[in-house]
Amino acid sequence: SVWFRLAARAGFAANGILHLAIGTIIAIVAAGGDAESDQTGAFRAIASVPLGFAALWAIAIALWALAAWHLLQAVLARGDGLERWGRVASEIAQMLAFTAIGIVAAIVASGAKPDAEQAAEGASRGILAVPGGPFLLGAIGAGVGIAGISFVVMGVRRSFRTKVRIPEGAGGVALTILGVVGFVAKGAALIVMGVLLVIAAITLEPTTAGGLDGAVQALQAMTAGPALAWVVGLGFVSYGLFTLARAHFAKLDA
Repeated sequence: SVWFRLAARAGFAANGILHLAIGTIIAIVAAGGDAESDQTGAFRAIASVPLGFAALWAIAIALWALAAWHLLQAVLARGDGLERWGRVASEIAQMLAFTAIGIVAAIVASGAKPDAEQAAEGASRGILAVPGGPFLLGAIGAGVGIAGISFVVMGVRRSFRTKVRIPEGAGGVALTILGVVGFVAKGAALIVMGVLLVIAAITLEPTTAGGLDGAVQALQAMTAGPALAWVVGLGFVSYGLFTLARAHFAKLDA
């Protein structure tokens, strides 16, 4: 369906806009500003501009369309044995992620003001309270960390090129550089988030757990933290630009 493909490409564009906003906010925080450097903060920033709430609804719908595309890819996944099931797991994970982010966008577009960090801490507290909760939270943290490592590997090995049509010439070089920087930076942020979740599981302290904003705060507390946060912010901007370009160059034939 041509319309389904266009909707999926709109989802990539929406995801790119989201990451551009997140990267800009992280850079502001690194410079000493005060803002929520996660999806919720980015959506609130978008909502603050003229027609921002309408834009958020459009972003939510586009992200849900992209989630539907990943679900279709999971259903139609090809391959044998572990290769096929690995692809199915990857596509389902992306489907769930884009569905959840779309829901957050819709919630903010409705006028609510969710707090992602409090939600993450509350979820961690609930997990720790059930039998075997620390092991489950630790496993979730390990999963997030592994996802981060996979992003870094995709960036370093430039394996993301299998998902997009890299144009010839300087445009292709620029797109590849954006992809490398963006994937590595996003992977680093996910690794920090995973580490925080594992620490929360070990110490039984849910306030240690957090989302992207918590990861940025953890980076800020490190030696040369502001500089590291700047690098991550610029990396997210690079990933956003890459994803915006992916809206046009994405391979949607399989």
